[in-house]
Amino acid sequence: MSVISIQSQVAWGHVGNSAAVFPIQLAGIDVISVPTTLLSNRPGYPTIRGRVLDVQLVADLLQGIEERGAIAGATMILSGYLGSADIAHEVAEFVARAKAQNPALLYCCDPVLGDRDRGMFVRPDIPPLVRDTLCPLADIITPNHFEFEFLCGARVTTADAVIAQAGAVMARGPLTIVVTSAELADTPDGEIETLAIERNGGWRVRTPRVPISPSGTGDLFAALFASARVRGAATPDALSDAASAIHGVLERTAQRGTEEMRIVASADVMLDPKHRFAAVAIAAPHHPGPV
Repeated sequence: MSVISIQSQVAWGHVGNSAAVFPIQLAGIDVISVPTTLLSNRPGYPTIRGRVLDVQLVADLLQGIEERGAIAGATMILSGYLGSADIAHEVAEFVARAKAQNPALLYCCDPVLGDRDRGMFVRPDIPPLVRDTLCPLADIITPNHFEFEFLCGARVTTADAVIAQAGAVMARGPLTIVVTSAELADTPDGEIETLAIERNGGWRVRTPRVPISPSGTGDLFAALFASARVRGAATPDALSDAASAIHGVLERTAQRGTEEMRIVASADVMLDPKHRFAAVAIAAPHHPGPV
């Protein structure tokens, strides 16, 4: 049981694979970690060193793990920040090849493109590739609210709108859509929502808003949700587990007053969250005709 995680990597802090690998391993799952960038730290600090990797290096790493039998032994591929359009193309080819070799293999695409505060923060040729090439290959996608609106090409402010637009996105490929950091018309003040939509069901979970916004929370959530699914959890249970665990990490981080998430120091609350938040069922998307 293993996850192939293809994301950015930093020497300092917790974003990309530097946020995802430990939580997945903590769940007892092996991780095959393939970097798309090697950076000293995330953007936002006064300096940043390192670079987006050359596409040929990423391709060689993917080929190398394939030669070692990684595809046959994997349960899921997880992708996050890609760094360049060339790398996005290479990841799409790898995913298509891997799913052909191992039809049981799941692909979770975290479309790391931007957020409400900063807008798009990737190169402009990447978002269309993620929307039109990677997401259709995916079984699961985990966009934040801003990214989901880009993927569906519409503004969504209600749960009904999320459900309707998720149905349209699912028609292009994904089976499960998880929308994180959702702020909807009926979201209570001081809370944040995460919604999961599938063809035959939908769920939402609300957690108290913690007054910090460290980078990498989406990367951490995708890792927690993916690891729960790999362990066999149904979508509503995986949603509850991931939302509860990340709330615990953010609480611990706020208590310590650090700029980076306290992921390692929060191992206990990821394994057994102090506060558990249930996923509540909502209506499923309507699909005219047979599905």
